Amino acid sequence: MSEILKFEQDSHGVVVLTMNYAPTRNALTGSGLVDAFLSAFHRIQTEHTARAIIITGTDTVFSSGGSIDEMQRQLRPEFSSGDLRHEYREGIQRLPLALYQLEVPVIAAINGHAIGAGLDLACMCDIRIAAENAKMAESFVKLGIVPGDGGAWFLPRLVGLSRAAELAFTGDTFSAAEALQWGLVSRVVPLDSLLDEARSLARRIAANPPESVRMAKRLMREGQHTRLDTHLELCAAFQAIAHKSPQHAQAVEAFMSTKRARNTTKDKT
Repeated sequence: MSEILKFEQDSHGVVVLTMNYAPTRNALTGSGLVDAFLSAFHRIQTEHTARAIIITGTDTVFSSGGSIDEMQRQLRPEFSSGDLRHEYREGIQRLPLALYQLEVPVIAAINGHAIGAGLDLACMCDIRIAAENAKMAESFVKLGIVPGDGGAWFLPRLVGLSRAAELAFTGDTFSAAEALQWGLVSRVVPLDSLLDEARSLARRIAANPPESVRMAKRLMREGQHTRLDTHLELCAAFQAIAHKSPQHAQAVEAFMSTKRARNTTKDKT
């Protein structure tokens, strides 16, 4: 794995993906980061050993979003609107699709500035934790462009349409504390404990039967756009699989053993 995206996996099955491209402050375009992420996701999906993923950045930058150098290149007259449409579809738009389809839960550990596509990357994750120093913005309009990476799809689902519209139409920068108040992140912690908090959460997820976690994530994803009756059919199918898993049998037996032991203790007293 290229050092542009550090890949670390511990004995608990927790993978930490650390963006590490200082020249553009972890810009997602013009850096190779999208390809590096897709390679990492393919490895995770095919090796089946990862149980939770953390995405973060080095130092105090999560991601600056889109590269200004790339935007300058795209302004050149030889690039038509049709060319740029294909660039988006074959470039950064692969990232939200890959993250959305990833079965393993993903935690964004927002260690600093998450701007434009950088904020959208965090929104593509299942859970977001922010450092106290983090600053965020859905800032595309400041540059006269729009969220071309799916941000206008993810953000309203997290903070509601009115708040998302305010953020997208103004491009205003907001703090980690405001993100917590709006429900965009689930907790805010000091920077020096951010990764420890993310690892602790990831390990609590990883401690559960992995297939049950993956199916639960799939149900939450499908629940965003399916009818209730269709969703319930999928729930029934997944639950039937889960009920016949060895992990479920072991969990039931462990519970019953504890219950029997407790009853035996009561009988003796």
